[in-house]
Amino acid sequence: MATTARPRGSSTVEEAPRTRRVRASHVAVAVGASLAAITALSGVLAAITQEHDDSPISRQVFDNIPSAYRAVFYTTLTCLFLGAGYLFAQRVQNWERGQPDRRRTTMKNAKRRFGDYRRGVYMQTVLRDGAAGIMHSLIYFPFLVLFAVTVVLEINHQLPASAKFLHGDVYRAYSLVGDVAGVLFLVGIFWAIGRRYLWAPFRIRTKTRPEDGVVLAMFAILGVTGFLAEGARIALDGRPEFERFSIIGWPLSALFETVDHLSGWHQAIWILHVVAFFAFVVIVPTTKLRHMVTSPLNMYLSDRDRPKGAMKPMPDLEATDLESFGASVVEDFTWKQLLDTDACTICGRCTSVCPAQMTGKPLDPREIVLKVGQVMAESRPGGAVSPVVGHEPELTVSTNSVFERITPEEIWACTSCKACDEVCPVNIEILDKILDMRRYLSLMESNFPAELGTAYRGMENQSNPWGLSQAARGDWAEALPLGVEVVDGSGPLDHEYLYWVGCAGSFDDKNKKVSVATAKLLQRAGVDFAILGPNENCNGDPARRSGNEYLFQMLARQNIEAMNGMGVKKIITQCPHCFNTLGNEYPQLGGNYEVVHHSQFLEWLIETGKLDLSEAELDERIVYHDSCYLGRHNDVYLAPRKVLGSLKGIDIVEAPRNGTKGMCCGAGGARMWMEEATGKKVNTERSQELLATGADRIATACPFCYIMIDDGAKENGRDDVVVQDISMHLLDALERGERPADKLT
Repeated sequence: MATTARPRGSSTVEEAPRTRRVRASHVAVAVGASLAAITALSGVLAAITQEHDDSPISRQVFDNIPSAYRAVFYTTLTCLFLGAGYLFAQRVQNWERGQPDRRRTTMKNAKRRFGDYRRGVYMQTVLRDGAAGIMHSLIYFPFLVLFAVTVVLEINHQLPASAKFLHGDVYRAYSLVGDVAGVLFLVGIFWAIGRRYLWAPFRIRTKTRPEDGVVLAMFAILGVTGFLAEGARIALDGRPEFERFSIIGWPLSALFETVDHLSGWHQAIWILHVVAFFAFVVIVPTTKLRHMVTSPLNMYLSDRDRPKGAMKPMPDLEATDLESFGASVVEDFTWKQLLDTDACTICGRCTSVCPAQMTGKPLDPREIVLKVGQVMAESRPGGAVSPVVGHEPELTVSTNSVFERITPEEIWACTSCKACDEVCPVNIEILDKILDMRRYLSLMESNFPAELGTAYRGMENQSNPWGLSQAARGDWAEALPLGVEVVDGSGPLDHEYLYWVGCAGSFDDKNKKVSVATAKLLQRAGVDFAILGPNENCNGDPARRSGNEYLFQMLARQNIEAMNGMGVKKIITQCPHCFNTLGNEYPQLGGNYEVVHHSQFLEWLIETGKLDLSEAELDERIVYHDSCYLGRHNDVYLAPRKVLGSLKGIDIVEAPRNGTKGMCCGAGGARMWMEEATGKKVNTERSQELLATGADRIATACPFCYIMIDDGAKENGRDDVVVQDISMHLLDALERGERPADKLT
């Protein structure tokens, strides 16, 4: 894939060499042609040499199968491999419609790429869901063994008699391995049939289509006829003693001994088995079974040249000649985003963890992937490629616009919590697609919720989404007995750290207390820091996550210019959104800083003894709520827990959904500034779960989480539960330990 961007509807000098180089679709055709050539050559060589193993402990390939049947087998399979390569190439041509995306393998990323690939092919990501993972493993690994058994048999078939190796104990072991794999394979298939049609989870039941029955029936027939053909063959050979190692074929052969016209029955079963395999070759590129190929490929390509929490960069919008921003048509997505849609297994794990979906909002992450995939498939310039066998004809598209199938309401319901990306077993990047579509809606159509307009105006005019005066940004520091130095940015920063307070910590009444607590803890530890006060602007996260890249770039460039001019190197922030934006996204615009979240910094202060907690104590039960932008976006899970765990007497409990599976508070993705009028409020759902743990205190590590969870607790009538940031809990414990005993009673 090319790596140079091009505006929609324009031509560039880079496009000419694109047409001359080898494309991915050419590779698909070449693979199909190679398999076809190998198959044809195998058939020809076998017909010419006709060498057989003379060992008494072996088997003859195509025993009881007439030459004409063999010729049809090799000829048909050759043609089917060619057809499968062509059908795959059609799908790959759809990916080639996408924009460039840097996914090349380099010395720097090779280890990560192969690690991602290994986790996929070893089923580690699928096994995160125990039952489903075991079921898939019982299908996947035995299928690979059975495929290897078939390949080994064909290789042995081609070798001269003196070089054949499938005889004696090798053949006995070969038979045993094949039958054990076949049993496990059928256990997995019938388990899958039951899980699909008898005790299906809601996420599977709602997406069961005729193609699922076709795939499962094909696999079941392939497995059953394989054993039946083996049993009939052993019976025809007189049930030799060494075939006892065929632990399924041997007992079945006893049943075939009394069958009339056994030779004909064996041939009929063999034909059915072969037809099932032919169906498999055709089904792979034309149904969701293609994920056998596309999912491992997608996982291998999942590593990217930007941090996990960073959005896709865009060029300087004031200087670019791009004609369209964001994604509205298939050609606006990257080729990797389009590959994603063909890698989807339609398992629905993303749906099951989406906070918007589980609280009655219109967003369903799986539907986003499927709808983009449908538009891609049905708008293919060379003709439609059906995404699924059982596709409903009334849900058709007439153009390449994804908004024919996706509504703005779906896009704006997203909290950008990244739960869908985190749980996906094949590393599909769902959030990127949603955010790119937001960019189009916001920048090209001004189609965003009305409440966002107020936040946009506040960020543009007052440099904060609350729309409050910048002059008041440092007023919270008046509550500090020791005060704090405010720098104006006119000279170099003569302090080790810049404490980036953030908009919430500066203007929200709840979070001003977090700023005070954090500053007090830093002062206790002797940390050399200062704040920007009125000279600190919004980092731009709400603008960028809601698609307003222009506003984000404006705010970010102002901040970067100021901090680079001051020589800022190290930043402490209590807001995960500031932490993510400053650390992961500002480098896209030339702002490179060492950014640390206050939970990480407090952990370090405690571990190094700079912050003495010997007298700090909280004899209460506490539950920590994971911030999405600290956790799933940046993989910081332990630091806040270690800070809380350092307090004497504390009893830490976990909510059912925690860590990578934690539930969003509902405020991310600029949802903090949008009304939630449909379904149950996300923060209400999450607060109820936290309160159900019986905790006396709820700890947060994000200003948005603090607001949402505190509001949710009060909405549930639980004013008795203390909801605070981890810094406030820590300061409470310290100040309690320092009070005279008579004042604690």
